[in-house]
Amino acid sequence: MEFLSEYGLFLAKTATLVIAILVVVGGIVMLLRRGDGPAESRGRLEVRHLNETYDTMALTLKGATLSKKAFKQYQKAEKTREKQREKTERRRVFVLNFHGDIRAAAVTSLREEVTALLTTAQPEDEVVLRLESAGGLVHGYGLAAAQLLRIRDRQIKLTVAVDKVAASGGYMMACVADHILAAPFAIVGSIGVVAQLPNFNRLLKKHDIDFEQFTAGEFKRTVTLFGENNEQGRRKFQEEIEDTHELFKVFVSTHRPTVDLERAATGEHWFGTRALETRLVDELRTSDDYLLAASNDADVYEITYTGKKPWLARLLAHTSESLSRFL
Repeated sequence: MEFLSEYGLFLAKTATLVIAILVVVGGIVMLLRRGDGPAESRGRLEVRHLNETYDTMALTLKGATLSKKAFKQYQKAEKTREKQREKTERRRVFVLNFHGDIRAAAVTSLREEVTALLTTAQPEDEVVLRLESAGGLVHGYGLAAAQLLRIRDRQIKLTVAVDKVAASGGYMMACVADHILAAPFAIVGSIGVVAQLPNFNRLLKKHDIDFEQFTAGEFKRTVTLFGENNEQGRRKFQEEIEDTHELFKVFVSTHRPTVDLERAATGEHWFGTRALETRLVDELRTSDDYLLAASNDADVYEITYTGKKPWLARLLAHTSESLSRFL
C-alpha cells in the first residue's frame, strides 16, 4: 500500500514537470509564431471613442436614478439626438497622454501617436495632450517638445492640460501649446536647470585606490565621479548649465512671449492659481471637464500607442496565458 502511495506521488510530480515543460515550450512556440509578424514588430495603436464612454456612464446613472417612465423618455430623446449627431458634420478632438519619467521614455509612444494623428487630423480639429511630468533629461524632453511642434506646424490647435505636474522639461513641452489648462493646485513651471553628482575621490584615496582617466580635448570631461575635480572644470560645467538655462528661456519666450521670464524663470515652481497670474497657463480647468464639454459638439478620440514588449516579457506573458488556459 505504501509502495502504491509513493508511486502515485511520483507520477503526480512527473506529470506536473511534464506539464510545466509543455507550457514553457508552448509559450516559446506562440511567441515565435506571433512575434515575427509585422504588426507585433510595429506595436499597436488603439483608438477609443470617448463620446461612447460618456454616453454609457450617463445611461448607467440615469437608469439608476430616474423612474422607469422618465428613463424611457430619456432613452428616446437620446436616440433622437444620436441620429441628429450622425447627420451633422462635427469637429474632432484627438486626446494623447504623456506620463513622463526622468528619461522622457514616453516620447517613444508619443512620436508614433503624433505621426498617426497627422495622417488624419485637419486644421479644424484639435489635439489635447494630458501631460504629467516633473521633468528630466534635456535631450529627451527636447525631442518630446519637438514632436508637439509637428502638430503646431500643421496649423492644428494644440491644448495641453496639466492636472498634476508639468515642471522643468514638462513645462518645456507645455509651452509649445496654443492653450494651457491647469488644475488649481497643479505644479507648473520650474524653468531652470539642475545637475548634481557625488564625488568619491577622497574615499578612493583613503583606501589607496588610484583612478586614471584619459581624454582628448580640453573639456572632454569637466567634472567626474571618481577623479579629483578642479576649479577650471567646475567653472566650465557651470557655464554649460547656464547656457542650457538660457536656451530653455529662449525656447519659452519664443513659444509663449507673454510669460514674464524675469519672474518665472528662476527655477521656482508655481501652483496653478499662481501660474495663471504669471501667464504660465491660460485657464484653470481640469482635463476631465474640458473633454466632457468638448464632447457636446465634437467627436473625442483617445489615441494610445503600445510599443513592442521585450522578448522576455512577451515570453512570460504567453507562458502565463497558456498556463491559465490549461488550468
